[in-house]
This record gives sequence, structure tokens and C-alpha cells, in this order.
Amino acid sequence: MNSASASPAAASAAPATASAVTSAAPAVVESDLQIAGDILAVQHLLQPAREHPVTVAEFAGLARSIAEDRASWEHLVRYDATTRWYHRLRTGPGYEVWLLSWVPGQGSGLHDHGSSSGILTVLDGELTEHTPRGRLSHRAGSQRVFAPGYAHEVVNDTLDGAVSLHVYFPGLTEMPMHSCSPAREDHVPA
Repeated sequence: MNSASASPAAASAAPATASAVTSAAPAVVESDLQIAGDILAVQHLLQPAREHPVTVAEFAGLARSIAEDRASWEHLVRYDATTRWYHRLRTGPGYEVWLLSWVPGQGSGLHDHGSSSGILTVLDGELTEHTPRGRLSHRAGSQRVFAPGYAHEVVNDTLDGAVSLHVYFPGLTEMPMHSCSPAREDHVPA
């Protein structure tokens, strides 16, 4: 039976059922963030990285594209038990990209990045970030975006090596060290 030959009773029942369902569900207005989620966490909403990024989302995309291209960085990684190893991987107009390795127990000390914003992306292993607000664990694939003046300490608290990628914009010109460590519980405000 096609829709043209449907009985009038069946045709009139369908709209009643639809309106009953519609009226039973309250209208919910959601924000763009509720609908789309965190723009930095929703991969399909991000556009491919430009050759020279200019926005935070584009810098995050640049970091993700480098992270996905293991062949471009994996052969460069070195582990040094005496000091943190680092290598400037790339520079561009107004930014630079650094590759760092962390042996177990190595940390950055409490610091900020002066007037630079940044994105920390963990490529391998796990790193712990200590801030005055608390402690965050970052595993391979996670990203952390921070603004100028943001103070933190990054430590490899695991028994395995770790590798991270750091994008600074503008390029890093200073890294002021702070006197107390948020990694120590007695220095973290409640």
C-alpha cells in the first residue's frame, strides 16, 4: 500500500503521535560549546594547520600534525640523564617548536614563559604538571594550552622516558624561574 492510498485515520494519527512526542520533550537550548564540545578536543572541527599558524587553534593543529608525523621527530630524540634534552624542531614567523625528552625523575622546575603563550603536547610517555591549583597528568596525545605568565612545573614522575612537543608564540625569549615548587605539597595553597 502506498502513501496515497493510506486511510484518513492513519494519516491523522501520525501527526497526533508526532505532536505528542514533541510536546512531551521540553525545548532545550544548548550553547555552541555544549553542542560542539571543546574546540581543541574535537578533532573533526579543526581545520588543517596552515603553513604559518596565527590562532591558538591553528597552533594546536600544528602541534597535532607534527605529533602525527613520527618520522619527522622520532629519530631526533635523545635521552640525557644529566640534563633535560631539547631540540628546536621548527621556527616560523612569530613562533618556534621544541622537542624535549624526559628521563624518569627529570623536571623543569617552577617557571613561566614570559610574554609567550604555548602549547604542550605529550608525544610519548606521561608527564605531570604541577601548578598552584593542583596537579594534572598528561599522557601521550594530550595537549595543554597556556597563556603568557602561566607558571607551572612539568615532571616525569614515571619509570619510563617521555617525549613532549612545545610550541611557543611568540618565540620563547625568557623563561623566568620561580622560587617555590608547586610539586611539593607544603607549598600548594589550599
